[in-house]
Amino acid sequence: MLSESFTFASALLGLAGGAMIGLSALLLLKGAGRIAGISGILNGLLHPDKNWLWRALFIVGMVAGGGYTAKLMGITLGATLSASWPLLIIAGFLVGFGARLGNGCTSGHGICGMGRLSVRSIIATSTFMLTGFITVYLLKHVFGG
Repeated sequence: MLSESFTFASALLGLAGGAMIGLSALLLLKGAGRIAGISGILNGLLHPDKNWLWRALFIVGMVAGGGYTAKLMGITLGATLSASWPLLIIAGFLVGFGARLGNGCTSGHGICGMGRLSVRSIIATSTFMLTGFITVYLLKHVFGG
């Protein structure tokens, strides 16, 4: 069931956003020979070497681009979180652990790896999706969330 806020315009915005993500991943791959896997880029910033500048610029551009687009579209940024800080820290740790265990994150495997028809990335992305489906089902229908 689609939400009441779903419109043709929102579908076009999603399509345009997906195309821009794909184009930026392609440009990074063809132009610099790098994969746009965010967990790998962030990991490279935590362990800096001679290639740290492109990683820093990528992250700054990603954050600034999102902020600029929100401002351009008149979207107010901000979120209220009902989860406690300890729960958020544990969740962040689990996401990081999962990215390390899966040898990459959804951007690296789901966007870049699947675009290159990498079998490992197809398996990883299928695992991410299946785990997400199971988690949503359990939270909504078993635990009543």
